[in-house]
Amino acid sequence: MPDNPAKFMPDELDRQIIAHLRQDGRASLSKIATAMGVARGTVQNRLDRLLETGTILGFTVRVREDRDDLNVRAVMMVEVTGKSTTQVIRRLRGFPEIRALHTTNGNWDLIAEICTSSLADFDRVLREIRTIDGVENSETSLLLSSV
Repeated sequence: MPDNPAKFMPDELDRQIIAHLRQDGRASLSKIATAMGVARGTVQNRLDRLLETGTILGFTVRVREDRDDLNVRAVMMVEVTGKSTTQVIRRLRGFPEIRALHTTNGNWDLIAEICTSSLADFDRVLREIRTIDGVENSETSLLLSSV
């Protein structure tokens, strides 16, 4: 376990495991391991660490709400090219930083609620989303305070 669980930052494999559990919170370790291309023991160790650090509170992947005040929160409006909406949605669901994803009408096709632990992570997520095939345009607004 990391020396300071509050400073633990999930890596790419951790984020993929979380994303998989968001889609299927009851997935077996073997099923996740096969999907991730790693050993079952690796998934078990990663899940143990995610639980010990409080990153995952349960297998429905409920992220600790008391950490929200420390997070960078935003909404991102996404314009999708042609008929690639299903493909873009599938890719966006793989981002653990996306708390909710909504279809909409008007100029934007999708709205993603994004939550990261730092501006650097936020910047990384924005860059990764903007490189997804089918994402034509986006506009992002940081959420400063709730009123």
